[in-house]
Amino acid sequence: MTRAERRQRNARRVVLGVAALITALCVGLVFAAIRNDEAITSHLGAANAEVDSVSWDRTIIRFETPDGILHIPANGVLYPGGLVAGDLVRIEYDTANPELARVAGRTATLTLLPLGMTALITWAVAVGLLWWIRYRGRRGAAQVASPEPALSGKP
Repeated sequence: MTRAERRQRNARRVVLGVAALITALCVGLVFAAIRNDEAITSHLGAANAEVDSVSWDRTIIRFETPDGILHIPANGVLYPGGLVAGDLVRIEYDTANPELARVAGRTATLTLLPLGMTALITWAVAVGLLWWIRYRGRRGAAQVASPEPALSGKP
């Protein structure tokens, strides 16, 4: 096996490994969202919450449980799409762990589209890269197999 073939094989393995890893992460996130929903549903509590801040990675809310304790989940609220700071929103939370809260009426099904699209785009890019790696490998092999004829000094 030549050096170029080894490099091509390693490149294919890296592309497939990265695509498989991203897909596994997406599947894991879906299962985590389902687990969180089941935890909330099994110890369901509901409250009105105020949205404190919205950033790219989390939406922070504050709400009070019936026992009068104010909760501000450090990881924010699940499924916060469309919320803005200052909104009052109905939430559902896990009474055994009030740090786990979601916007009322929203479930893990909301994660299927973005994570599914992420996996689909990942594999589309991976297939394109694998085709490109193969194309370059064949083109390189063809050039080695049929070198250009040498030019002579005669017309």
